[in-house]
Amino acid sequence: MAKAMPRVGSRRNRRIGSRKSVRKIPKGIIHVQASFNNTIVTVTDVKGRVVSWSSSGTCGFKGPRRGTPFAAETAAKNAIRTVRDQGMQRAAVMIKGPGLGRDGALRGIRRSGIRLTFLRDVTPMPHNGCRPPQKRRV
Repeated sequence: MAKAMPRVGSRRNRRIGSRKSVRKIPKGIIHVQASFNNTIVTVTDVKGRVVSWSSSGTCGFKGPRRGTPFAAETAAKNAIRTVRDQGMQRAAVMIKGPGLGRDGALRGIRRSGIRLTFLRDVTPMPHNGCRPPQKRRV
């Protein structure tokens, strides 16, 4: 019987290492989505690929405490901690949403030591909004 030839491209032959520690990211974008119930902080590189993220819920806050500024600050610190190790020094901040976590997340980003290049509010605003429902006839 013939021997089975090992596949060259199989996963067993290659060592699989984590790519997160290898990447060096000097600049990035921090997206903050602040709703009334939760705050989500996402850190991306300049091309838009997600490097790190965190939210008030993943930091251990439950119920109405997720929407507080302190929970947003904790989420921002948690998301930025991993990218600080990868060499991020500058970042742009995009804030979206009407929640209380807007200021808290920004406070956490400022205290983390990353230099902010610019700060932009990207909350979607309707230009006249949706069409209202039809008037009720009885």
